[in-house]
Amino acid sequence: MSIDILMPALSPTMEEGTLSKWLVKEGDKVESGDLIAEIETDKATMEVEAIDDGIIGKILVSEGQESIKVNSPIAILLSEGENLSENASSNVSNKETKQEVQKNKENVVQINDVKNNDQTSKSISNSTTKSFIKPNKEERIFASPLAKRLSKQRDIPLNSIKGSGPRGRILKIDVDNFDIKKIENPSLNNLESNNFEIVKNSTMRMTIAERLVKSKNEAPHFYLSLDCNIDELLKVRKTLNSRSNDEYKISVNDMIIKASSVTLLKVPKANASWENENTKYFSSTDISVAVAIEGGLITPIVKNVQLKGLLEISNDMKNLASKAKDGKLQPEEYIGGSFSISNLGMYGIKEFSAVINPPQGCILAVGSGEKRPVVIDDEISIATIMTVTLSCDHRVVDGAVGAEFLSEFKNLIENPSLLLL
Repeated sequence: MSIDILMPALSPTMEEGTLSKWLVKEGDKVESGDLIAEIETDKATMEVEAIDDGIIGKILVSEGQESIKVNSPIAILLSEGENLSENASSNVSNKETKQEVQKNKENVVQINDVKNNDQTSKSISNSTTKSFIKPNKEERIFASPLAKRLSKQRDIPLNSIKGSGPRGRILKIDVDNFDIKKIENPSLNNLESNNFEIVKNSTMRMTIAERLVKSKNEAPHFYLSLDCNIDELLKVRKTLNSRSNDEYKISVNDMIIKASSVTLLKVPKANASWENENTKYFSSTDISVAVAIEGGLITPIVKNVQLKGLLEISNDMKNLASKAKDGKLQPEEYIGGSFSISNLGMYGIKEFSAVINPPQGCILAVGSGEKRPVVIDDEISIATIMTVTLSCDHRVVDGAVGAEFLSEFKNLIENPSLLLL
């Protein structure tokens, strides 16, 4: 009996995905657990396994197809010795027929009265009658139904538009970005052809945009900044790393993660998230750390930091960052978290304000450590100063709570031996 292979839900929030690559072809024999496809979600590209033994009888979704709803069929799996059933074939055939009929409706003009009206037949222009001629394979233009409808409404010839979709398919964004003036003034094409490049947004980029807009629109942000003297922290780090014999290297960011965890335990009201009718207060510290990857940003989670030492935090962070850059993170490794850290110090950024990672209540933005003149014991001295900015969701964290958090955090950073308690 044939089995439909469905688009899997690879994370709790996934509603649709992109089939980026098939790892099998029609007629291939597969066993349960074999990798059959790569699916691009909003956060990563993940491999999908076969859940049954059988033969790939029919692939229903082509590589590169986007916005495939979860639980919709992407292929048909046949049992050993079974042929594609008439029922399955007819379903595929009916689906293809409906799509073809829809395409024809868009391209064919109804002229039922032409036979009995010579004047009407003469009024049909040559450009209109051309649409009745079925193009050969070389002339066929691939475009989404929405792109076809928009181009027709705006009187833009499809063959004038360069598609940015898979295999040059014309998408809505291509129609929206097309300048009709280029048809009226062909010379503009040469003048502007090299002035820009249109790159289709990835699923990850669109999801990041959606979440950030939601965060800024819904969460009333306020920001608190504080300078931390990190000279003692740098001394401790140097001592630890000098004794490691290259077995490990503790980073400043590892120590910031630990300091944030200890601070959250001392100021638990900052370790919270907004849930409309309720506020959730976390008993553990699961720290989301922003990692820049190709095409966007992701926040893998160092879990239960309160139970870990600097070496374990460092190893976890290296492993998560590597998996993030390779697109191998599992949903449970980046979904959730109680508090976020975004560190741009390695890029020389002195100070910045980060956007809260919803539904969390806070995110700590960390700038670079730099030598600055400071007053110590009524004397001007040179110290390494790091500016941190706490972004707070005012629905969850009040100003006094945010100020208490930064005060405790500063004390730990400037007295790193307290991290050992």
